[in-house]
Amino acid sequence: MRMRRMRRMRNHTQRGPRRGPRLLPIALLVLALGLQACAGAATTPAATQPSDQSTGAPPATAPAEQPTTGPAATRAGVFRVAVQPIVQTDPANISSDPEVVFAGHVYDYLVDITPENIIAPHLATTWTTSQDGLTYVFSLAEGVTFHDGTAFSAQDVVWTFNRLRDPDSGLPTADLYSNIAGIQATGDLEVTFTLQRPNPFFLFDLSDNHALVVQNGVSDATQNFNGTGPFKVTQYSPEDRMELEANPAYFVAGQPKLAGLELIFFNDQTAMVEALRGGQVDLVMALSTDLYSGLEGEPGLTLVDVPTNQFDLVRLRSDRAPGDDPRVMQALKLATDREAIFQLVQQGFGRIGRDSPIGPLYTQYYSEDTPLPTRDVAAARALLAEAGYEDGLQMDLHTPDTGNRPNLAVVLKEQWAEAGVDVNVVVEPESVYYGDDGWLEVDLGITGWGSRPYPQFYFDVMLTCDAVWNESHYCNPEFDALVETAGTSLDEQVRTDAYHQIQRILLESGPVMIPYFYTQLAAVSDQFQGFELKAFSGRSDFRGVSVAP
Repeated sequence: MRMRRMRRMRNHTQRGPRRGPRLLPIALLVLALGLQACAGAATTPAATQPSDQSTGAPPATAPAEQPTTGPAATRAGVFRVAVQPIVQTDPANISSDPEVVFAGHVYDYLVDITPENIIAPHLATTWTTSQDGLTYVFSLAEGVTFHDGTAFSAQDVVWTFNRLRDPDSGLPTADLYSNIAGIQATGDLEVTFTLQRPNPFFLFDLSDNHALVVQNGVSDATQNFNGTGPFKVTQYSPEDRMELEANPAYFVAGQPKLAGLELIFFNDQTAMVEALRGGQVDLVMALSTDLYSGLEGEPGLTLVDVPTNQFDLVRLRSDRAPGDDPRVMQALKLATDREAIFQLVQQGFGRIGRDSPIGPLYTQYYSEDTPLPTRDVAAARALLAEAGYEDGLQMDLHTPDTGNRPNLAVVLKEQWAEAGVDVNVVVEPESVYYGDDGWLEVDLGITGWGSRPYPQFYFDVMLTCDAVWNESHYCNPEFDALVETAGTSLDEQVRTDAYHQIQRILLESGPVMIPYFYTQLAAVSDQFQGFELKAFSGRSDFRGVSVAP
């Protein structure tokens, strides 16, 4: 992680709601474009290494958090974080970065992920795994209470995960946890998971964004913010902000260090940055590269960047015209200049993508065996003609208004026009784009996918035939069989071979294009210390943030 330190200037800023989809001011944006788990023989880096299903103590690099003892910690300061408005408040339905930030500080995970992508104890302090990889037994932390004073127990874990895996719940985690055969409270502070088949990534699955433990039998998790987490909600105005105060009974010694946390809602990232400059907020995460570069040399701020497996996905629905003819997507790929996109949109931050969610950070699984297509506009035109679009193709390209996605849409519009593809760019607020699952319905879209500690997640929820977020509506039995192999085999070489074949299929004939992987970018006030940015910015943890001396 790289950090730069500066002093602050104060400026006035305004913000206000922006509603509904809008057309992108193309000329302005074109100008702006100047712009592991348990023990086992590790054969891949900790960031991607699943358990080899031997015994199960937490890694020495991730010590168990200890219950609070002694006098209460001295807490000071309110950390103000600029975020987009929150739409979902039930932890089981959260998706956007601000929703994950909110939920992750009101509730706790059974196991968590460190910034180095290592499985770490949390509500579960230790665990063991059976030799066949089918049984996981977790010992739970003592002295944990919910915000209403109720004692936390194994029954809360059982209820939470039974809810998340219920196929009739309509929750996005039902598929993710469908491999769980049963969950039992085998003690007041012990819970046992039994799987139907081995899953080398199961501990990572338990740290999924939605897997925050809620109270047994809670009737309405959208309003009853009764977690075990480090902060308690004191006020929530959906149009404005959420205010939280430190949980004095938090079970981890010395945490949180802050007296309070405030999530302030903005519909525009430029307004967030101006508020940061003016001292109205203390942190902005998931910055676009142009806004981040504009903060170079800004007094009073520390700039932070970390490599990630986060990416923007350009996808074409493959179940109806024009995407039901694979030649159309292949034409779009041939019409794309990836290096130009990387320099214009990412300004050199990150890595060029290869149309697979398996990025360079997954060193064991990443492959460059299949060459990227060289840009060939004439060949793209020929493929479109073969597919029946000799007079060209007109399409709407939908994108949320966050990050670099609007800029990416503009560059794609310009590049594809040379091949006869007339793109109308439609920019929507993130809450609208993802709201009511509209993003799953549009023909052509750009979706931002957060960084995950292991690659299997993407395939299970995004690209298999029955995946819950199969936005491209892709269905390939050969592909699904490889995903099944990669997700169940306990043999590392078998997994690696399957992932290499998956990458070949997606690059050669898949309905998605991943032009780049991000460097995650943030800026924080130097009035605070201890902030550590995670690859998935929404999972960044504020429990260790404190007022700078």
